Amino acid sequence: MPNLRLATFNINGIRSRLPALLTWLRKAAPDIVCLQELKATDAAFPVAAINDAGYAAVWLGQSAWNGVAILARDIEPIESRRGLPGDSADRQSRYIEAAVSGLLVGCLYLPNGNPQPGPKFDYKLAWFRRLIEYAQLLADSGHPVILAGDYNVVPTDADIYNPRSWVDNALLQPQSRECFSELLKLGWTDALRHIYPDQRIYTYWDYLRRRRGTEFGLRIDHLLLSDVVLPRLRDAGVDTWVRDLPNASDHAPTWIELSPPKRTMRPAR
Repeated sequence: MPNLRLATFNINGIRSRLPALLTWLRKAAPDIVCLQELKATDAAFPVAAINDAGYAAVWLGQSAWNGVAILARDIEPIESRRGLPGDSADRQSRYIEAAVSGLLVGCLYLPNGNPQPGPKFDYKLAWFRRLIEYAQLLADSGHPVILAGDYNVVPTDADIYNPRSWVDNALLQPQSRECFSELLKLGWTDALRHIYPDQRIYTYWDYLRRRRGTEFGLRIDHLLLSDVVLPRLRDAGVDTWVRDLPNASDHAPTWIELSPPKRTMRPAR
């Protein structure tokens, strides 16, 4: 079996960025894709174009804001959850989960939380607490799980070009970073940082002031692996060239490559 490539990509409006998305799918050919910030209702999701590109999909849309989707190449993802548990009153479309190619894949778009302090930051932290509780259940399940998406958290100062420029931003607040750290302590591994422990790698560049051209970036798109998946991790990276396409998202696809699962030998009779 060949290696499997799984990517996360905040598309920042799937209808307006569809040409860039299709270009990337054609060139990079990832096996599984987690998309965030669709900014489209369920009915407006461009499923026909996605299917024509060779991908099946499950999605959870929302008009003008949020929205998440999981795409799978040449295979149907089997949806297992729509929405993060823990708050039945939460109507924001920020989490979808599916079984794909022997993996349980959770695609998430964590709240931005700005401005802070205030109700948006309170919602961010409350959503993060719900994610931590659910991630504990997933970690304890023993299943091969990946939680991929836009976490809207810069984990450390090494994940941003200049923390002083963002000191008041919700992405860098101690509470946000503590929540991300707590996730890792549950047994999840930050795949990109595992492969590149010391290298500055960015996944997001602001549209303002030509940030991409000057490499003034942030790392806020993460793929967390459960202990069962970690031994299969072979590579990781960011397709930065996608950020340079016309009408590009302000994020670039972030990906991992996994080796096939080891087959367990049946005991001899």
